Amino acid sequence: METMRDRFAPVVTRLLDEDPRVAVVLAEIGTDAFTEAVRRHPDRVVNVGIREQLLVGAAAGMALTGLRPVVHTFASFLVERPFEQVKLDLGHQDAGAVLVSAAASFDWPAGGYTHMAPGDVALLDTLDGWTVHVPGHPDEAETLVRHAVAAGDDKVYVRLSLQANAHPLPVDGERLRTVREGRAGVVVAVGPLLDAVLAATEGLDVAVLYATTVRPFDAAALRRATEAAGTDVVLVEPYLAGTSVAAANDALSDVPHRVLGLGVGRRELRRYGRLEEHVAAHGLDARSLRERIGAFTGAGAPLRPRPPSTVPDRAMAH
Repeated sequence: METMRDRFAPVVTRLLDEDPRVAVVLAEIGTDAFTEAVRRHPDRVVNVGIREQLLVGAAAGMALTGLRPVVHTFASFLVERPFEQVKLDLGHQDAGAVLVSAAASFDWPAGGYTHMAPGDVALLDTLDGWTVHVPGHPDEAETLVRHAVAAGDDKVYVRLSLQANAHPLPVDGERLRTVREGRAGVVVAVGPLLDAVLAATEGLDVAVLYATTVRPFDAAALRRATEAAGTDVVLVEPYLAGTSVAAANDALSDVPHRVLGLGVGRRELRRYGRLEEHVAAHGLDARSLRERIGAFTGAGAPLRPRPPSTVPDRAMAH
């Protein structure tokens, strides 16, 4: 199956053809995918080398001249390493850009902890005015990248992942989508975790909402869902557990409610393992999710307990 990142470069190359404002800024990672774009638009595709602070700073400079820069590298190098530049060069100067990351929370376990970024969305939450898209399928990634580039001069983060759902859903860059109705609680599945959530909640009397845009958070849709399904809310996010709990609490601040935030744990897993093993170790596989969602909402009996998931003893990540 084509990955979100496979789709990204061809889409942005077409955007370079279509819109003279669009520019691309890279830091070595992903340059091979933009060979044709460099040939066709050498003045608007820039590789700054392994200099992530410059990556964001150069994009901010382009934005201040009227361009719409699309900035790409691994999430840990795009949000965490140059965070001061994201905060000041973009935020403080009110300069817009489209940051498109790869590797998500742990897409490349062999790269070690330096290439993992489960805290990226939570970190951007400390800043004002960011839109955050988390597609769950390559088709959705294409739609949301196009939406982000067309979003005037806004600050937008698009989080690409190797994890993906089997089928895309229509997305509009704004609203939560109701996928399943229920009466014993609401489960919000973010991006590539929708399939696991649907499998986990099969037969449980809970509503399932699908989120591919998590900032701004669609408070109105969550409120509507809780009116029918009750105010027990479970957030299932492919990044740091609890990242959107405050947003859900704010949405329901005037009614009694409970919120459970599921996602990537804070404990560092120091073995390579495989992507699927990291998913299971953080309790984001369908079986673990069913146990935790069922126990919290009371919508169904948990499955038989099993030993905690661990990442096998392979080569050390560092």
